[in-house]
Amino acid sequence: MTWGPDYGALEAADPQIAGAIADELRRQRSNLQLIASENLTSPAVLAAQGSVLTNKYAEGYPGHRYYGGCEFVDVAESLAIERAKTLFGAEHANVQPHAGAQANMAAYHALGVGHGDTILAMSLPHGGHLTHGSKVNFSGKWFNVVPYGVRRSDELIDLDEVAELAREHRPKVIVAGATAYPRTIDFGAFASIAEEVGAKFMVDAAHFAGLIAGGVHPSPVPHADVVTFTTHKTLRGPRGGTILCRAEHAKAVDKAVFPFLQGGPLMHAIAAKAVAFAEAAKPDFAGYARRVVDDARALAEALTGEGLRMVSGGTDIHYLLADLGELDLTGAEAETRLDAAGISLNKNAIPFDPRPPMVASGIRVGTASVATQGMDPAEMVEIAHLIGRVLKAPGDVEAVRADVAELVGRFPVYPELA
Repeated sequence: MTWGPDYGALEAADPQIAGAIADELRRQRSNLQLIASENLTSPAVLAAQGSVLTNKYAEGYPGHRYYGGCEFVDVAESLAIERAKTLFGAEHANVQPHAGAQANMAAYHALGVGHGDTILAMSLPHGGHLTHGSKVNFSGKWFNVVPYGVRRSDELIDLDEVAELAREHRPKVIVAGATAYPRTIDFGAFASIAEEVGAKFMVDAAHFAGLIAGGVHPSPVPHADVVTFTTHKTLRGPRGGTILCRAEHAKAVDKAVFPFLQGGPLMHAIAAKAVAFAEAAKPDFAGYARRVVDDARALAEALTGEGLRMVSGGTDIHYLLADLGELDLTGAEAETRLDAAGISLNKNAIPFDPRPPMVASGIRVGTASVATQGMDPAEMVEIAHLIGRVLKAPGDVEAVRADVAELVGRFPVYPELA
């Protein structure tokens, strides 16, 4: 029996799509992947994601479906649920959310947040996520969002401000978690503030879920009512979302995902999540998680030597946020130059940024993918030098591209794929 995808059949049926996929594989093999939200799944995850489970409708939950013929997808989803609960020490898990945004929307609904209700969450310009209250997102359009941020002095979350805002506004839910805040968060302190004002406490762990699983990052699960996360990024699974919660919220969470928000779950993605959870429970995943953080710290130190200022002075997680002000460059300019040299990362606003987000004054640089490839802190010094050459001497782009190709060639991506 052949389990993997048949690329020969795809090439015959749709050479344009086959070509796009082949080109993307070549790009991943030849570029430095430093986008903090991305990672490289295992071949086993790819196989599950590309399986015949994509053919099966399975609205409902294991043992309680609206369609027949679900006995085997029930096995896959039950395994994913139990593995997620065990991996994170959670009382309940829902593995059906299609993405982190859907997981967050379902979590708000499960916690009783309705139109016009108040939530307290991190400001997008200071590192929060779109779903934490951005005016262009459902959260900012539907809810009364009170933002908190970081101090100018050290660019760390101002917990005194969080407490003051919570007492003043009495939010229904307090949200912790970020997409561009390179430090660990004091979940216990947030939980205490939430308890004081009678709020529920929700953590968006999308970026650092894999670091939690690997034992190198504090877990919010003992402190929070609900924890959401994506299964890609540091967890190294398929694109998708998951919700963890206390038992008292289990029914509300399940109903919020289905039937309130979603219809048929993506059973092939759920099977791939189960594979990723199993992989994250293995001893070698802890070594990978440690390498991710060690690499990020080494890269931050080396980039400082190249003239970039580290927001908050460094990093505790899998990415760093760098201010380009001393190089007189915008984030957009840096992203374009680096992309031309085969270095993929993203422009990013920094706290109190005077520039608009699509221009930005900083870059966000992640190490999850290069750590998966096996790169260590020594390679981070090489990468920092390559980045510095491009940013300080644009004429070096072609030479840097050749040096990037040599570096990534020492750490092949998917050598088992043709």
